[in-house]
Amino acid sequence: MVGMRRINGREVNPVGLGCMSLSWAYRTPPSDEEGERLLGRALDLGYNNLDTANIYGLGHNETRLGNALKGRRKEFFLATKMGIKVDGARRSVDCSPEAIKRCIDESLARLQTDHIDLYYMHRRDFSVPIEESMGAMKDLVEAGKIGSVGLSEMGADTIRRAHAVHPVAALQTEYSLWTRNPEIAVLDTCRDLGITFVAFSPVARGVLANGVRDVAALPDKDLRNTMPRFNADNWPKNLALVDAFNAIAAREGVTPAQLSLAWVLSRGEHVVTIPGTANEAHLAENIARWDWDIPAPVAAELDGLINQQTVAGHRYGEAIRSTIDTEDFA
Repeated sequence: MVGMRRINGREVNPVGLGCMSLSWAYRTPPSDEEGERLLGRALDLGYNNLDTANIYGLGHNETRLGNALKGRRKEFFLATKMGIKVDGARRSVDCSPEAIKRCIDESLARLQTDHIDLYYMHRRDFSVPIEESMGAMKDLVEAGKIGSVGLSEMGADTIRRAHAVHPVAALQTEYSLWTRNPEIAVLDTCRDLGITFVAFSPVARGVLANGVRDVAALPDKDLRNTMPRFNADNWPKNLALVDAFNAIAAREGVTPAQLSLAWVLSRGEHVVTIPGTANEAHLAENIARWDWDIPAPVAAELDGLINQQTVAGHRYGEAIRSTIDTEDFA
C-alpha cells in the first residue's frame, strides 16, 4: 500500500493539489466563490499539500488561496513559486537575488501568511549563476520567511550545483506516462540526494484522466492549444493510446486518473503528485485511491503502451522549450 510521503521532513499525502487551473490555463476558471469553496473542500478530503505560484493569474491564484484558507493555515503544506515574469505576450525569467527577495514579500502578502513551507524557483535563470540564486534562497530560510527551497524544471547538473549551496527540498517537473523526461537523469538525482520529486501534470494535462476527446472544442485561450501533442497531426495518434489506457483502467476497477496517478507514485518512494482541477468531482476522484498500489504487471503493461516512443509530438512548443533546463530526449 502506498504510504504518506515527506517534503523537508513534513508528512504529506502523496496526492497534493496543483492550484493553477483555479485561475488560468485550462478552460474557464471558476468564480472566486467556487474556487474558494473547492480549496476548503480539498482540505476536508485530506489534501494537505497545496501548490501555487505568483504567475498563476498574475497573483490571483495566491490571493484566492490566501482568502480561502487563511483560517486553516496550519492544516496544509504550502508551496509557491517565483521567477517567471510576464509582460503582455512576452515571458522572461528573473531569479536574481533582488527579485527573489522582492517576490517573497509580495507572495506572503497575497497568501496572508508569515511563512511559506516550500519556495520554488519556477524556471532556471540562465543569466544568473544558480549559486547566487540559491544564496538568496538560503537567506530567506534563515530569515524564517520560507521553510525550504525548491527548484522547478531544472536538470541534474543544476540540481547538484544548487544543492551544494543549500539543501534542495523538492524538485518539480512534468511527469506522467506520456512525459518521461525525468527518467533521463532528474528522477535518480533526486533519489540520490534525498530530494522529494514533485510531479506536475501527472494525468497528462487531463488526457490520462479522460478529460480531453475533441481538441477542436478547447477554448481559444486553453494552454493545450500551444502544445504539439494536441495539434491536428499528433492528436489522433495520441487519442488511440488514450482509448487503450482507458480500457486498462476499466479492467482494473479504477478511473483513468487514479490509474495514471498510481503509475507515477510507483516510480519511487520519493515521488509525490500535484494533479490540478477546478472540478469538485475530480478533486474527490483524484485522492480517493491515493494509497492504491498498482500491480507490477499492470505498470509494465502501461510502460509498453505509453512512452517516449509511442507518444506523438513534443510536450512544449519551441518557444517554451528554450526556457527549460530539464534534460530532453534527442
